[in-house]
Amino acid sequence: MIYKPNLKKKPLISSRQYTRMYDESIRNPSRFWRKMASEITWKKKFSASFRKTRDGADWFIGGKLNLSVNCLDRHAAKNPWKTALFWEGEFGEQLKYTYQELLIEVCKLGNVLKKRGVKKGDKVCIYMPMIPEALIAMLACARIGAVHSVVFAGFSSQSLRERIADSKSKVVITADGGFRRGKIIPLKDIADKAVHGLRFVKHLLVVQRTNSKIAWKPERDLWWEEEMKDASAVCAPEWMRSNDPLFILYTSGSTGKARGIMHLNGGYAVYATATFKYIFDYQDDVYWCTADLGWITGHTYLVYGPLLNNATLFMYEGAPEYPSPDRWWQLIEKYRVNTFYTSPTGLRALQRYGDSWVVKHDLSSLRLLGSVGETIGPETWRWFYTVIGKKRCPIVDTWWQTETGGIMISPLACFSLKPGSAMKPFFGVAPLIVDEKGKPVKHGENGLLTLTKPWPGAGITLGKEGVHTHENYQLSFKTFYLTGDQAKQDRDGDYWLLGRIDNVLKVAGHRIGAAEVEASLAADSAVAEAAVVPVPHKIKGSAIAAFVVLKKVKKSEALKSRLITRVADSLGHFAKPDSVIFVDELPKNRSGKIVREILRQIAAGEKPGTFETLVNSECVKKLMHKRLRIG
Repeated sequence: MIYKPNLKKKPLISSRQYTRMYDESIRNPSRFWRKMASEITWKKKFSASFRKTRDGADWFIGGKLNLSVNCLDRHAAKNPWKTALFWEGEFGEQLKYTYQELLIEVCKLGNVLKKRGVKKGDKVCIYMPMIPEALIAMLACARIGAVHSVVFAGFSSQSLRERIADSKSKVVITADGGFRRGKIIPLKDIADKAVHGLRFVKHLLVVQRTNSKIAWKPERDLWWEEEMKDASAVCAPEWMRSNDPLFILYTSGSTGKARGIMHLNGGYAVYATATFKYIFDYQDDVYWCTADLGWITGHTYLVYGPLLNNATLFMYEGAPEYPSPDRWWQLIEKYRVNTFYTSPTGLRALQRYGDSWVVKHDLSSLRLLGSVGETIGPETWRWFYTVIGKKRCPIVDTWWQTETGGIMISPLACFSLKPGSAMKPFFGVAPLIVDEKGKPVKHGENGLLTLTKPWPGAGITLGKEGVHTHENYQLSFKTFYLTGDQAKQDRDGDYWLLGRIDNVLKVAGHRIGAAEVEASLAADSAVAEAAVVPVPHKIKGSAIAAFVVLKKVKKSEALKSRLITRVADSLGHFAKPDSVIFVDELPKNRSGKIVREILRQIAAGEKPGTFETLVNSECVKKLMHKRLRIG
């Protein structure tokens, strides 16, 4: 079924304009990206938009710019008192920064870092709660040419240590603690353990957030507030070459050890600007992205993309259902949020509480909704569209990765929508779905999603000693970028993401996308959330085990049979689960993604690997003690 939202505003571009712009971006990428690059300020103009290399392209050759200047100075010069940031804490504390005020704080911190020996090219690790100081720290690093490495403030000391050691961070910026569901997370204590014995870490700069009692090393530790007190509010920007590094970000590591991905100034700036403007149809809105700054979504669509476009953004420290399941809807009403970008995991968590928590709030300010992180599924899509968006807000169901730097495939506000489909590629993005031999598949067939042309936002994978590698460029596919995701294209040419390649189930010779089975299960009125994994089977090779979280309904064998029948009816008997296991919750990493590898290990009777970085590790322990009937 196709949905046509009753739009509140005329979109920036029409479907016809999208087609014309997309065609130009493929036919003449040099001219197209030169136009896109004109929307940001360059200290020195580039000589060429891009130059092809063996593994991709170098972008905006010879150009110089500064991301801090582009995010703050140029906007503050035109309208210094425009609100750049609204912030609210878990206990209702509120702060507001204009563009001028944010610029002053960034300049002061830039001077603090320089005073403490941080130079262009040095690495700075940011391990902080979702407070304005974290955003200020990112922009201050960009201003002085330091490379920031933001680590999610839920990782353990060992995980933090690995990232600090890998990046060789000279300074760690943290807080005495952070709040989560009313509890204090002891960030300074975790950071102390992480840097123990790492001689290259010269300072810990600490924000006082919780007034917790903490250990202190006077020769190393610095209070943010004291350092900022006398710092100058004027800090000359470091002009960076296009291919100079901006930040390092580590992938979540849900299927293995985290890898460092480096993003470069020029290409990232242009791609973040363009994707935010056109995909979120930005028209001077109040914009809220719920992602944590520790992940790529927080970088591109909570900090850089919005500020590059002179947006007013909202930032929240806290859980979506604390202290009550209407916390998000309450905040949207209070701050008159126009654009709301969040994850399917968060939506499903709130959907299970019912519509009554939503309808008590005035969400009429909303005009565009967005989804990111994993496949949303038609059922949750329809709930988001109908209950939250009141059938008038387009949903940009976005697909992209840490490696891509920005959104690659997504609907635009001008499109008619298909629930669960990412629909069309963004400008300059050339997807191709291939089989395991690298040959294109037919429309409607599942295959491996590859990208055949370079794009400005692409990151660089860091190998040992910072060596640049390109692990996803598979020799068998020549110049294809293998994304690691499975997809299909329908008759209209629209793209449907079907989950990671390692979440593809092969049962009795059939390739089955895990996301398709999960969507079928989630469509049942009794199901809040579902994850499926393969388990060994003597005859079929693999069988399907489904882990299901129920809404407030009674567990029964009849319900299990109903769910199995539903999948068989919607996808075919070859796709039905052999087992349905009811669980209270599914294991998730800190970015909110379900860690299916742990479920697969448990289902196969194996001992799960490390799960200390999960947001809910207790659920794994419960599953390990539960005698599962698999197969």
